[in-house]
Amino acid sequence: MKHFRIVHRLPWRLRLIAPALVKNEERCYLVEILLRKHAAIREVRAVAQIGSVTIQYDAAQLPEPRLVALVDAVIGNLAQARSRAVPKTERLAVDPNQPVQECLAAVEGMTCASCAALIELSLKRDPRIDSAAVNYAAETVTVKGRITKDELFAAVKKLGYAARPMDTLAQRRLVIEREKARLATAKRKLVYAALATTPVMISGMLMHRSAWLRVMELLLSTYVLVGPGGDIFKKAWALAQQREANMDTLIALGAGAAYLYSLPGVFRMEHHVYFESAAAIVSFVLGGRYMEERAKGKASEAIRKLIELQPDTAIRVTDGGDVTVSIDEVNVGDVLRVRPGDKVPLDGIVLAGTGSVDESLVTGESLPVTKRAGDHVIGGTVNGNGSFTLRVTATGADTVLAGIVKLVDHAQGSKLPVQKLADRISARFVPAVGVVAAATLIGWLAAGHPLARALSHAVAVLLIACPCALGLATPTAIMVGMGEAARRGVYIRNGEALETAATLDTLVFDKTGTITAGQPVVTDFLSAAGLDEMQLLALVAGVERHSEHFLARAIVTYCNARAVPPAPTFDFAATPGLGVQANSEFGIVRIGNAAYLASAGIDCTGFAAQAEGFAAQGKTPVFVALDERCVALFAIADAPRAGAKEAIALLHRLGLKTIMATGDVEAAARHVAQEVGITDVVARATPADKLALIERLKAEGRKVGMIGDGINDAPSLAAAAVGFAVGGGADIAVEAADVTILGGDIARVAAAIELSRRTMAIVRQNLFWALGYNVVAIPVAAAGRLNPMIAAAAMAMSSVSVVTNSLRLQRQ
Repeated sequence: MKHFRIVHRLPWRLRLIAPALVKNEERCYLVEILLRKHAAIREVRAVAQIGSVTIQYDAAQLPEPRLVALVDAVIGNLAQARSRAVPKTERLAVDPNQPVQECLAAVEGMTCASCAALIELSLKRDPRIDSAAVNYAAETVTVKGRITKDELFAAVKKLGYAARPMDTLAQRRLVIEREKARLATAKRKLVYAALATTPVMISGMLMHRSAWLRVMELLLSTYVLVGPGGDIFKKAWALAQQREANMDTLIALGAGAAYLYSLPGVFRMEHHVYFESAAAIVSFVLGGRYMEERAKGKASEAIRKLIELQPDTAIRVTDGGDVTVSIDEVNVGDVLRVRPGDKVPLDGIVLAGTGSVDESLVTGESLPVTKRAGDHVIGGTVNGNGSFTLRVTATGADTVLAGIVKLVDHAQGSKLPVQKLADRISARFVPAVGVVAAATLIGWLAAGHPLARALSHAVAVLLIACPCALGLATPTAIMVGMGEAARRGVYIRNGEALETAATLDTLVFDKTGTITAGQPVVTDFLSAAGLDEMQLLALVAGVERHSEHFLARAIVTYCNARAVPPAPTFDFAATPGLGVQANSEFGIVRIGNAAYLASAGIDCTGFAAQAEGFAAQGKTPVFVALDERCVALFAIADAPRAGAKEAIALLHRLGLKTIMATGDVEAAARHVAQEVGITDVVARATPADKLALIERLKAEGRKVGMIGDGINDAPSLAAAAVGFAVGGGADIAVEAADVTILGGDIARVAAAIELSRRTMAIVRQNLFWALGYNVVAIPVAAAGRLNPMIAAAAMAMSSVSVVTNSLRLQRQ
């Protein structure tokens, strides 16, 4: 029985869709690995989102029937492997009728990277869940599997954390409000802890402490541990009941051990006390977490600005008049009013009125766009002048703005391949540190040192070895990098694309709609001597306004730009593929190619040389005749986008090789390439030719990126290491690409590549610091060279330093 359906086949290429692989990244990854082991298979690309697998193979070594059997066996075995691996009692908990879905939620209560690792590992043990990813920096969890949101929230709550929905922008705003409240609470706890800890530390500095000073230290340190630091101990206890541990466990053990060891000293003056260490440890940890929360808030600033684009309320038009309602109360089909200066509440279609809408923050368009009846408007954009009503076409998670936020969410929550090592280390770190701390305690006691000293060194090991910096190293850099990219109109689909973009050395460009605007324009206009040019253009505009041909629209636009009113014409007639004509008060006006005018007996040799020159430049010559005389010549071309030449030059400065691959004729392709500075051109390229070009460059060992906007670019976008889709192009191209460039500005491609390189440099710096910090700090603490209070402060600052380093991405 086949476990897939073939959707595309060539003698050397096979593409299929397998339901068992839909949204299952782990199985897709295994399919790629297993198929690549066959000598006849050259390349395998699996896309988990749609369950697609594309295989390039040698048909001579591996005929298609054998390949089909091989693929069927691999996918079938993987689909059955999970059910065989899960005990029967657990398999019964999985509802086969429950559809596989992706759930994204905010997680509250995480205090360090080990919290994220704990939640992720626990969720992955659930047989209903295919994959789970927790991002500590973004404080989100993404789960794929046969599990509902309520079940996910319950699973997270069982671990001692709280999950919140993030489906709509309104829900996202509530999460942001909770984050602000949590930051205020963290600040308040820090202030109270610091006020209580200060006298305890001053007392601890005294050489001889009286009994009443020790009582004061007991009372104040108890307040610090139970009050501001109470959540730390509550979380540690809840995890202990689940037989789990995280950084809260280490802090609770360290501060609790110092506190409990000191209790006899309240009654026995000869017994040493460490109340100041216990209070200071908690205070330093609270200080570090407050600074970390502030820094993480800055890291997510870009997505917060996107969410704040949508207004809280809308003006609903009813039979009884205008009513202001909450944005959550608006339904599809409602009619809303947008006044001058208002934000457009939701996506919709203009019913009446006009407005000048600034869409720059959503689409990247730098100039306001005039909206009239029938035009689409996007929620979150700003109306300048004018007023209009709109009928709502999308609400909640279905709006364009919500889709962009979800895309950035998904990208910020994704993990780079380089992060896998850090995750594995963090997951095993807490138990390992506990073992090292116990060994430190036993070792110092065995060496004949007093319990107080051995305990102090063991506590220092517990505190210095926080894996938070390691857990924050990659996700904070991704958050800031993705946020900066979104702010510049570049939307990166996942972390892997961000990492791969930094390694690109070759970029293949489509021409029409990518390097050029995809809209033909008049580049040259020549008229016969002795004619009134404006009057002639008025006649031309009067004829061409009746035509829907793209060349006619280019000529009308040219005339409108010169403020030429169209002259009256009548008896319009069009000859497909040749030209048009109409009568005017000055005679018959004919507009078309040379063959069209020649068929009417009109001699165009007076403009022949100029027409040949235009054709050699890839431009289309259009002749104009008045009665029986050829009087003008237009040259029309799809001109390069503004700034295209500078963008190509910037890519060259970044060390990338550029190639143009287009289906256009050689002359037009060469002319455009020369204008923008590209030397390598592949003209008359079919979609298969473009795909073959990508594959050939990859075979040469190049890291290839593809930039396009059309349906014919989709295969190449998917095959490239990184596909860049020009926003506003076909939806299929955007879906196939890894990166979407809004506004059609290809200079943003260079910005995306440069940003990805800087982001990866920050990631490497963060990982080096985090790993180096722990490698050096743990032996130093075990050797007795660190005071527990200093260890707690150093642990807090290590996390803050990593986040602060990531924020440097916002400064350039």
